[in-house]
Order: sequence, then structure tokens, then C-alpha cells
Amino acid sequence: MTQLHFKRHRRLRSSATMRSMVKETYLHKEDLIYPIFVMEGENIKNPVSSMPGVFQFSLDRLDEEIDEVVELGIPAVILFGIPAEKDDVGTGAFHDHGIVQEATRQIKARHPELLVIADTCLCEFTDHGHCGVVEGETILNDPSLDVLARTAVSQAKAGADIIAPSNMMDGFVIAIRTALDEAGFHDVPIMSYAVKYASSYYGPFREAADGAPQFGDRKTYQMDPSNRLEAIREAQSDIDEGADFLIVKPALSYLDVVRDVRNNFPVPIVAYNVSGEYAMIKAAAGNGWIDEKSVVLETLLGMKRAGADLILTYHAKDVARWLEEK
Repeated sequence: MTQLHFKRHRRLRSSATMRSMVKETYLHKEDLIYPIFVMEGENIKNPVSSMPGVFQFSLDRLDEEIDEVVELGIPAVILFGIPAEKDDVGTGAFHDHGIVQEATRQIKARHPELLVIADTCLCEFTDHGHCGVVEGETILNDPSLDVLARTAVSQAKAGADIIAPSNMMDGFVIAIRTALDEAGFHDVPIMSYAVKYASSYYGPFREAADGAPQFGDRKTYQMDPSNRLEAIREAQSDIDEGADFLIVKPALSYLDVVRDVRNNFPVPIVAYNVSGEYAMIKAAAGNGWIDEKSVVLETLLGMKRAGADLILTYHAKDVARWLEEK
């Protein structure tokens, strides 16, 4: 055996203290963004059946959730709205007293230090469930930009700290940036869903947000899961148009894309740990097949290691508690 020459990598794994000293990637509470579903009505805290631990809240029940988020040290939430009424252009998305706008005002009045990110899309507000203006069964790109820009301005007026357009229309970032600047919101950043795939992992979200398309699918505007190089083109366009953050969605099956985007663009990268990813872990943990805490932490750490600076995740509250325990 004395003739063998090899490297002893295990020397740096010999104890918990040693492993901690040489750890390369960290997960912090400051990395987390927590999604919240708000809906019109009273005394509503509806559980989302496919997403254990996730609820839809009416405004009169929202404070209890926000207070917990702040107490846990989570720095940001992203709001998804569910209106009482829908129409073909998504009027509720840009109404000054729409559900997202009212929720934003309420949160900022109670916790001004909490960052409020407004999801800027139309699918929850349109009766057809698509992310833009529809003619027949065609989703129209350019007419959708006007509605999205108007929505972004109304959200900024309500106090949103960050605008997060998720519709994947061509030109949506420049349309929103121009509208925000013209309205005087030069300092409100855009967190663009720059790389959003037409994924099967979104199923539980559509229950939570009541935003499933009523015809067809979203493959004409969301990306083909087969494509990797296209992600760089999409992200480059959004950077050129004024995006301040880039989101890759979903995260778990697209870690290669997270790394590609990280390597190519010197802006904060956000991984969206989507509803289907959350639901699968919850289901497996509920059946006793996995240890939920260790699997969640490993999964999110993988997203950080792939290059994400921030993680948008339904696990955020649990993760904040677990990190506090360490």
C-alpha cells in the first residue's frame, strides 16, 4: 500500500466543525421570498389542497400571515391576487383598488420594512385564464403590453417595492420600464420572469391562484422545456430592456439554466421553487418516504449552488425556522 499515491479529500470532511469551515455554499433567510395568495372576500383562509401549509387569504386575515413572515425574518413576499370578478382583459389587475393593490397598501402600512413584490400578470384576472389579451384563441402580444404596463404602474402607486412581470410577452420589460419611468417610478426595480418554461410543474399553483387557461395552453408564449440556448436570448432581451433581476422558473429541473444565466449576467438571479416541486416534497414527506427538513434544505442549497442569489419558495417559513435552529 505504501506504493499508492492518491489525494485524501476526506481530510476536509473529518468533523462537523471541519466541514463547516470549508463549506462553499450557504442558505440564509435573506435569500428567501415567500409567495402569498390574496383574494377578495371576508374571513377567508382557504387551504390549497395540493399544497399543504399554503392558504388563500382575504385581507382581513392577511395580517396574521404577514406578522408571522416578519417575525421569522423573511425579507420579502410576492403577491398573487384572486379577484371576485374576471373579464376578458383582466381589468382587476390594474384597478387602483384591485386585490393586489389593496393588499400592498395594507402590508406596507403595517410593515413598511417588508419588501412587497407584485406579480404582474393577467392570468388570475382574465376569464379565459391566459396571460394576455386574446382574440379568438390567439394570445396577442402587443395589445397585452399596454395592459401589463398599466398594471405595473397601478401596483407601484399602491406601494409595491418591486414589479415582477411573469407573462412572457415579447417586449414586456421595456413596456413596463417605460411606463414606470413616465409615471415617476424611476427607482422601482423590475424582477423579470425572464426564463419561464411551459412546465407541468405549475399544476398546484393554478388551483391556488385560480388561473388555469380555459382553452389551449401557454406554449406559444412560455418556453419549450427542450431549449437551453433560448434562455440566454430571453434573458439578454430583458437585460437590454431594463430588468434588474432575472427569474428562472421552474428551478429544480432547470438548474443547468440557472447556472447558464448566472454565468452570463451580472445581476441578481432568482430561482422559483414552484408549486409542483413543493407539492412533491410535501406528498413524499407526508407518506414518511423522506425527511422533509433535510430534503428541502438540500434542494434549496442546490439552487444556490447552481447560481441563484434568491429563492422564491413556498417552503420559506419552514426554512426560516430550520435555519434558526442551527
